[in-house]
Amino acid sequence: MKSKHKKDLISIIMPVHNGEKTIKESIKSVLSQTYQHWELIIINDCSIDQTQDCIKYFTDPRIIYLEQKVNSGTPATPRNMGINTSKGKYIAFLDADDIWRPEKLEYQISKLSEGYNIVCSNYSTFKQDPKKVINNRKFPEIIKYQTMLKKNCVGNLTGIYNREKLGIIEQKTKGHEDYIMWLELAKKAGEIYCIQETLAYYRIHDKSISSNKFKAAIWQWRIYREELKFNIIKSIYLFSQYAILSLSSIARK
Repeated sequence: MKSKHKKDLISIIMPVHNGEKTIKESIKSVLSQTYQHWELIIINDCSIDQTQDCIKYFTDPRIIYLEQKVNSGTPATPRNMGINTSKGKYIAFLDADDIWRPEKLEYQISKLSEGYNIVCSNYSTFKQDPKKVINNRKFPEIIKYQTMLKKNCVGNLTGIYNREKLGIIEQKTKGHEDYIMWLELAKKAGEIYCIQETLAYYRIHDKSISSNKFKAAIWQWRIYREELKFNIIKSIYLFSQYAILSLSSIARK
């Protein structure tokens, strides 16, 4: 599949902290993209393992290496550093333990060129081997802002947006930092297009913060009340919808 939009630069933001065991695989999944006009901005968040050596193993000039002087304790800070360094028309995200399919950017640039300002895709979760899928995360083809209020339908590793149209939106240093950003972008864009194929693989860790459902629920409530400033009635309604959708997704596993 050859792109008709080779001049549109995509900036890929990759924060990493002690990612020596997985980052090479993540970088290779970017290098193998069929769409090749990209820059990969890797931000080393004070790793104390061999992460830097793993990154320096690659000599592709499209890989930009940055370092945080102080460990931030949150992926939002290095991501924001990458966002503000980026030069692309489009911004995408890939953490240093996740993997893309080779056609990921190719499919997305095609939809972006049709006029969508945000494009994501379905994705799968895994632990060690991406061929051994734990579950498949599937979302509606057209995602509205109202839908996003009830459930995050954009896996950060799948989302890409038009920075020229929507501007730069930094991630906040608090729980669900990526979700808050995609909410704001969705409100600006009006709708999100979700490619119905699995184009990415999200690595699950036993101690993953995202696997803590109770903490995630607290973060969700705080988004309604503190970030979006919704009144108590609207917050309770949306939180009930969020809870129902969360429980139904657990039941399907």
